Amino acid sequence: MAIQWFPGHMHTTRLAMIDRLKSGIDVVIELLDARLPGSSANPLLASLTAGKPALKLLNKQDLADPDRTALWLAHYNALPATRAIGLDASEAAPAARLIQACRALAPLRGGMVKPLRVLICGIPNVGKSTLINTLVKRKAAKTGDEAGITKTEQVIVLASDVTLYDTPGMLWPRITVERSGYHLAASGAIGRNAYDEQEVALALLETLQAAYAAAIATRYKLPDAAALAALPADELLEVIARQRGLVQTGGRLNLQKAAEVVLNDFRSGALGRITLETPDEHAAWVAAGAALEAQRLAKKGRGKGRAEAQPRDDDR
Repeated sequence: MAIQWFPGHMHTTRLAMIDRLKSGIDVVIELLDARLPGSSANPLLASLTAGKPALKLLNKQDLADPDRTALWLAHYNALPATRAIGLDASEAAPAARLIQACRALAPLRGGMVKPLRVLICGIPNVGKSTLINTLVKRKAAKTGDEAGITKTEQVIVLASDVTLYDTPGMLWPRITVERSGYHLAASGAIGRNAYDEQEVALALLETLQAAYAAAIATRYKLPDAAALAALPADELLEVIARQRGLVQTGGRLNLQKAAEVVLNDFRSGALGRITLETPDEHAAWVAAGAALEAQRLAKKGRGKGRAEAQPRDDDR
């Protein structure tokens, strides 16, 4: 199943972002989910902001695997005109660190003559509104656990010569990397009406079985972590349902409820510190997704060509 979610307000956000970039932006901050840094990086944003200095913030690092976070920080810091730092959105005073990083990326900007203009963006539900509220030390942005709460741009003065433009959370029109779609849904970045929770939970379990079988065994009080790694994901979900006593009338397992438990446990950090992907894994998924997308477009083009080649009734 290919998960897609690009409601109308995101198209409006894209147009507004283009206008804002034309008006002059010195640094682009992209807030990423440290549990899925590659999947939460917006390829549409990359194309819109090409050539701009970039600060990658790996948010929710307190929920992520620290070893894998280190891999992702090294990956992004190796890119030109890019800095990456880990962040917990509830950190008491992150403003100083962010301003310092932005000044380093745009050393010729600053002061009242050339104030520093910063655009901050990210996917829905990545914690941006919580971060904004922490930066300004007041409730400037709405927060919640539902994707797509913020829908309008906000202008925030971080310092006398630093202005921050906060944009609504935005995905991209077509998610071509299937695994990324599942990871985004598992994190809560996609509206609930756009995916099947059981299917997403099964995909999440498959990922966890490969690297975090012990975390599954601990959380759900299962005896053999090694055996869990080889168990089909649908059978593992049934095991979790039984262990949690999620049994309906007639003895049927409530797999929908079990799926909700698994997703909530991941989102809340109850499963432990987990990162769903490494830089190398994500690069392989992107390459595979690009190949499939090229095949789809080629097939679509051939189909269109055949349709156009069919004679019309008035040509016969």
